[in-house]
Amino acid sequence: MSMIRDDVETVREALVASRRWLHQHAELSHQEYETADYLETNLRTYPGIEVTRPTRTSILGILRTGRPGPVIALRADIDALPIHEENDLPYRSCHEGVMHACGHDGHAAILLYTARLAAMRRELLCGEIRFIFQHAEELPPGGGQELIQLGVMDGVQEVYGIHLSSGFPTGCFATRPGPLTSSVDKFHITVRGKGGHSSMPERCIDPVVTAAEIITALQTIVSRSINPIEPAAISVCQVRAGTAYNIIPETVSLIGSTRTYTKEVRAMVEERVKSIASHIAQANGASAEVEYEHGYGSIYNHPAIEAKVEQIISSEFGREALMVVDPLMPSDDFSVFTDAAPGCSVQVGMANPGKGSDAPHHNARFMMDEDALALGVMYMTAVVRDRAGMQGKKGNNCE
Repeated sequence: MSMIRDDVETVREALVASRRWLHQHAELSHQEYETADYLETNLRTYPGIEVTRPTRTSILGILRTGRPGPVIALRADIDALPIHEENDLPYRSCHEGVMHACGHDGHAAILLYTARLAAMRRELLCGEIRFIFQHAEELPPGGGQELIQLGVMDGVQEVYGIHLSSGFPTGCFATRPGPLTSSVDKFHITVRGKGGHSSMPERCIDPVVTAAEIITALQTIVSRSINPIEPAAISVCQVRAGTAYNIIPETVSLIGSTRTYTKEVRAMVEERVKSIASHIAQANGASAEVEYEHGYGSIYNHPAIEAKVEQIISSEFGREALMVVDPLMPSDDFSVFTDAAPGCSVQVGMANPGKGSDAPHHNARFMMDEDALALGVMYMTAVVRDRAGMQGKKGNNCE
């Protein structure tokens, strides 16, 4: 693996420069035109990589080695968030109110230079490697599903992704077999009653009281309908009602989210939310309409592939760099890729309090420890050379 370290050192300076350019030119979901142009321009300079644009703001690079072997895919998201950056940096976002506050600029740079090193050492590789630069991860339903519908995963046998994380220290790699992240769904409950004067509640059907009962009852789903060892969260985050202190309103709106890890629990929670809202409203003489919007599913790390990833991390960085973690609550539409093919996602630590890189994601002061960039390229390159390497071709598909 020392060759990988040496190769990464040759691109370290350019890698940081690319990440800074991407950070400075942050663009929102479905608007990543400059970003995609930059990535395409660079990829076209790498020998042997075919470049296409499945959508106007996404990029697919393909390295066909001409030798029989597996088809593997690596994915990075490239969009930014509608946040005004508060970091005082020479390369702070030049687009007002738009910021890379989740690490996607780093993801894109890491994959770009992983592609460069793969092209540089293509004589060591077999099969086909696809480099997927995905648009619109931050805006459900997400760009991943669109790319899959356009065929970028057709024939792929294994898929790999990373996420830079301020939740783990620089130098650590966090993963686990099975569900890594939660699914996230949104619900909107409209409780309809009969409004009137607050001095005559007997002439009304109070949707506020009904909504309060629904909010409380929803919490029993986790405590009484789900196995205690199964993680889940149900949160009512918005309550909207009323126009004056002495008017019982006609309607109350409840908006919130649910987070689960398995398809079975996800379906059960949806059914329980709808049933609880409907029956409590009915018991109070009111009605409840429930709109339920499915967001991203849970990223599922295929156990055999994840076990191989653990071996790669331990071999390249030492066993102490590997963290096997509990399931994580944030969601990511890399889940659609692990639905399309067996795969694994890894959290790459980038928290360094001494450098100010421990702010939470989606925060105006989110900052990256750029040392994590080289570590990300080392990891992704190690995956490529292990899974699509000429040595030990047998068993590359985790069969």
